[in-house]
Amino acid sequence: MQNVVITGADGFVGSNTVKYFLGNGIHVLALDIGDKPHRLEADKLLEYISCDIADIQKLKSILWSGKYDTFIHFAWAASAGEGRMDYNLQMQNALNTVECLKVAKECGISRFVCAGSIMEYEVEAAMRSQGSKPGMPYIYGLGKQTAHSLCKCVAADIGIDLIWPMITNAYGVGERSPRFVNTTLRKIIHKEPLQFTAATQNYDFVYVTDVARAFYLIALNGKPFCEYMIGSSNARPLKEFIIEMQEALAPEAKPLFGDIPFTGTNLPLSAFDCSDTERDTGFRAEISFAEGTRMTMEWLEKTDKELPVNY
Repeated sequence: MQNVVITGADGFVGSNTVKYFLGNGIHVLALDIGDKPHRLEADKLLEYISCDIADIQKLKSILWSGKYDTFIHFAWAASAGEGRMDYNLQMQNALNTVECLKVAKECGISRFVCAGSIMEYEVEAAMRSQGSKPGMPYIYGLGKQTAHSLCKCVAADIGIDLIWPMITNAYGVGERSPRFVNTTLRKIIHKEPLQFTAATQNYDFVYVTDVARAFYLIALNGKPFCEYMIGSSNARPLKEFIIEMQEALAPEAKPLFGDIPFTGTNLPLSAFDCSDTERDTGFRAEISFAEGTRMTMEWLEKTDKELPVNY
């Protein structure tokens, strides 16, 4: 692995992954829709090109040289926010992913690594449960699951190695979204009440630099047509993560757990199993949840008032 293409390279996970690859001496062609990157810094091994991956002809023209050996795909419109419930958009994401796979093969790339999601398992469980009413928030996961299924069929047909890492819940410095970790940290920062539901559902979180390292090791060592869970190797009920965060960052506070039961899909702990990832690739998360949330909170305290909302 010497020359790698990374789409969505200026995003939260993508930019951290680019930095990790560069740090290991890998030449990276970084593709994203912005005219210039906001998270990436200049590096002699980095080439940045503005490209919407929906523009297949432009993508082909960029990759025609045949010098790239690995394609890592993060580009995915509306991975957060209301767009996660837009089925047209999410299905287009899936189709775009398949087209990227085909372009990779046409341009001589031998390995295609796509960022999947634990929500693929949630979708499967929800859709196959009698009487379930999964609702619109599952559309994003359905898009990922569709992309996975389509890519596996097409990859087998055209002869390219497909590897499918599945992220549990990435968090860390550099992301300012209103997802669970950031929302809870902002409550701590502003000394707001820490009120939650019963938080009995199984969960996992993994710090973003660990995710980046996982993608490097999976791209390097992962077996073709296998999926690899990227998590902390310490999945547990959400309540335990909340208590760990509170005890480390706000020992004077008291988290309040309500009696409202979780009504979504509660995956078994086995769904978060990272043993295949550890065995085949050598990856194991290094940053604890307490340490990761401490670093994230310190960053949020400094930057919430300084950076644009869409950073």
